[in-house]
Amino acid sequence: MKSRPAPLVAISVLLAALVGVACTTTVPETGRKQINMLPPAKEAALGLSEFQKMKQTKKISADPRLNDTVQRVGRRLSVVMPVPNAEWEFVVFEDPTPNAFALPGGKVGVHTGLFQVSQNEAGLAAVIGHEVAHVVARHSGERVSQQVLAGAAVAGAGYMLNRDGRDGAVPTAALGAAALLGTRHFSRQQELEADRMGAIFMARAGFDPREAVELWKRFAAWKQQNTQGSGGPNFLSTHPLDETRIQNLQHYLPEALAEYKG
Repeated sequence: MKSRPAPLVAISVLLAALVGVACTTTVPETGRKQINMLPPAKEAALGLSEFQKMKQTKKISADPRLNDTVQRVGRRLSVVMPVPNAEWEFVVFEDPTPNAFALPGGKVGVHTGLFQVSQNEAGLAAVIGHEVAHVVARHSGERVSQQVLAGAAVAGAGYMLNRDGRDGAVPTAALGAAALLGTRHFSRQQELEADRMGAIFMARAGFDPREAVELWKRFAAWKQQNTQGSGGPNFLSTHPLDETRIQNLQHYLPEALAEYKG
């Protein structure tokens, strides 16, 4: 029987090992199954380390009004958002871009520029809830796991296409592009999932989830005024189009309203 080439055997063993150690978990609230190789404690440690670096390199806002608002909203949300190994910390950074972020371990950063779009506490809760939902759903670890598995698969296919002296450069490049687009599409699905979960979290904290829909409408208007539209074809974007995001959120709004006791 003809033996298999040693490099191909090694790649096959590696891919099998990666799949074998991959842990299948369930995303809270949505019930979606995911593959995640990173332990929650490791994710939290990485988040804590990265947040410390950000606090050392980014200017922290001293505005008492903005800080009080973020701390007040953050306290209410932290009670209902199940973040593994959470050491909650909410920091306002001097940055004109309307953005926020959350890292594993309960670390949340809010840009001063976000307040021009959030406009009220419910709007702010929608953004923070969305960002922390990424952490609750362990999207970062899931994305790393997907990239590792995709990379191993492309490496194996590339070897097969290039063996025996055949020119497989173009097919290999095509496979790499397909893997990249697949990862980007997966990222858009994560964004929609975080929208859904964030609306549930803000509702449980006593914020009207209908404000999440209004928030994304304001974001869409801000983008139209400041970036001339959504920035390119949807299939090349890591974020869903504004219309898709709003329609998806409206679809799941009854689910969030069922949690709202305001």
